[in-house]
Amino acid sequence: MVTGRYDGRVALVTGAGSGIGAACAARLAAEGAFVGVLDLRAAGAKATAAAIRARGGTAMALTCDVSDDKQVEEAVATLVASFGRVDVLHANAAALDPDVYGRDRELDSLDPAVWDRTMEVNLRGALLMVKHTVPVMPDGGAIVLMSSVSALVGDTVHAAYGTSKAALTGFTRYVATAYGSRGIRCNAVAPALVMTAAAQRALTPAQLADKAAERLLPWPCTVDDVADLVSFLASDEARCITGQSIVIDSGTLAHRPQHAIHQWRDTH
Repeated sequence: MVTGRYDGRVALVTGAGSGIGAACAARLAAEGAFVGVLDLRAAGAKATAAAIRARGGTAMALTCDVSDDKQVEEAVATLVASFGRVDVLHANAAALDPDVYGRDRELDSLDPAVWDRTMEVNLRGALLMVKHTVPVMPDGGAIVLMSSVSALVGDTVHAAYGTSKAALTGFTRYVATAYGSRGIRCNAVAPALVMTAAAQRALTPAQLADKAAERLLPWPCTVDDVADLVSFLASDEARCITGQSIVIDSGTLAHRPQHAIHQWRDTH
């Protein structure tokens, strides 16, 4: 952590009521930012903001559906009314609730409503956050979008989620191109499995073992690992990095997984 890295700057983090978003909001606040903590769930946003304030930081809880143009406009305006601008946007919100992500299964039985809602939150949500923050972002601001390794590989399930994240990779380049002349940078972070509390509850011991076998490194990514990367990409230390999607996956995609699986099984 670089204390003071964001002194005097204003950050807006979406999907910040729990998990990765909450960790990123806390990290930016700990490094000096005034943070807008935005989530669809008011209770989650308030809890994250309260935790930040309890540690001596400054945070404002905001509630909106990131796929709703008017709600996003109003949420950004509320933050700007108090803090004057948005220097850093971290668009982390995603449709991960069970009735969407949990139903994003085999293609031949996929409900189009699940596909549509996934695109609304993951892709349209990123668009709307950029649309409404860039006009109040000073030259030299930074945007970090949340992609996934699912954007880079196929699978037998979660096609809607993976496709939305693949589209975000292209969107990242378009945003970087559109606003580069103002010194505004846009990058994406693409994690593999991150050991959030929700992930640990959802995965069985056998699934966790399979995930471990896929990694090159003996440890999985945590929310703090992702927060480290987000904070770096949004900082002046990354001033020459834009239009990129950075994978953070403990080596999951850097090899042929079946070889690692066999090695892992032979040694455990």
